[in-house]
This record gives sequence, structure tokens and C-alpha cells, in this order.
Amino acid sequence: MAKKPRILPPLEWLAPRVRFTRALSLACFFGLIALLVVNNLGFADLHGARVEVILAIELIPLLLLLPGMLLGSARAHAWTCFVVNIYFIKGVLAAFDPARALFGWIEVLVSLGLFVSGLLFVRWRFQFDRRMAGEGR
Repeated sequence: MAKKPRILPPLEWLAPRVRFTRALSLACFFGLIALLVVNNLGFADLHGARVEVILAIELIPLLLLLPGMLLGSARAHAWTCFVVNIYFIKGVLAAFDPARALFGWIEVLVSLGLFVSGLLFVRWRFQFDRRMAGEGR
């Protein structure tokens, strides 16, 4: 049985969505970095651990993705969707601790926003690129 060709949305529909989801994913990405830095520098009880070490451990995965995110790479956004699950889980665990509940819920919301906006950016960006290449007409 032959595969039915998929109809791609028009460029006029895709272009604003690609721009919006990229801007939203960048805002959530930098918001997550800022949240981690502010929390560790100002509010976290590190029990004698060095702040620089904790920040490095938490920020290295995000900083590895930073160049691709800034360039608007769909693959970097896709990898960010995988990596951000670590921060989502960390936020859920923190939300159960009454002393860190506010931080935990904020981290959950920001990481969830990054996941959804990054995922939509990847989907719509690949559709946009396929449409620009002349496919789906």
C-alpha cells in the first residue's frame, strides 16, 4: 500500500510559529540558567559544598547546548528537550521539600516551558525547511 503524502502547512502559517517558539525556548533556556544561578548563590543551603562546583555541575549540560541554541539549530533544540528532563526531575524532587517548594515548582514550570517550546520549534522548523526545499506542494 502506497504511503499517503503528508501535506505541510503553508509558509505564512509556519514562519511566525517558528520565530515565536524559538524566542520562547531561548527565554526559558536563559530563565533556567538564571534560576539555577540565583538559587545557588542566594538561597540554597549547600551544607558546606563549594558554590562554584555545584554551579558547574548544574550548568555544564546547558552551557554545552548554548552555542546551538543561540544559532537556532533545530538539533540543539531537540537535544535540549532531552537534557531539560534532568532539571524537570530535579524540580519535582525539590517541590516535595517544604523548604524548597517554591524553587522546585518554578524549575518545573520553566523546564516544562523549555521542553514544549523546544519541541514545537523543532517540529515547525523542520516543516518550514521542508516547505522551503519545495516539498509538500
